[in-house]
Amino acid sequence: MDVPGANVLDCFAGAGGLGFEAASREARQVTMVDNDRLITSNLSRLCERLGADNIRVVTGDVLDFLESSDECYNLVFIDPPYDLPELRSKVLDELIDRKLLSAGALIFIEWPIEQEMQLNHADLTWVKQKKAGRVSYAIAKWSRTG
Repeated sequence: MDVPGANVLDCFAGAGGLGFEAASREARQVTMVDNDRLITSNLSRLCERLGADNIRVVTGDVLDFLESSDECYNLVFIDPPYDLPELRSKVLDELIDRKLLSAGALIFIEWPIEQEMQLNHADLTWVKQKKAGRVSYAIAKWSRTG
C-alpha cells in the first residue's frame, strides 16, 4: 500500500506492527488505538525509543475514539480480536457515518477464515481478498467523494 503522506488509523493496535510499518513508509500521521493500557504504554515507550514522532498512541475503546474524532483517514486497519467479530462492522459503520474516510481511502480488514465479512455499503468495494492459513484478509476501497 502506498502510504507517504497518509493519515492512518490502526483500530486495534496490539503489538503495533501495522502502524509501525505505515509510519516507516512515511505516513504523515499514524494513530494507534487499543483499549489495553499495558499495550499502549509499551507502544508509547517504543515510539519514544524509535523517535517516531508521526505516531500517536491512544488508550481506549476504538468506537469511543471514533465518536470524538474529526480526522479524515486515508488508510485504516481493522483487525479486532477474533472473539469480537461484530466490531469489524461497527467500526466500518462508525467511520462511514461520521465521514471519517477520505475519498479513495483503503481499509485493511482481517478475520478468521470460518467467519464471513460483508461490505454493506454501496461506496465500499473489495480491491483484493486473500487467505493465509486460518486467516482471511482483504482491502476495501471507499469511493464516495463527498
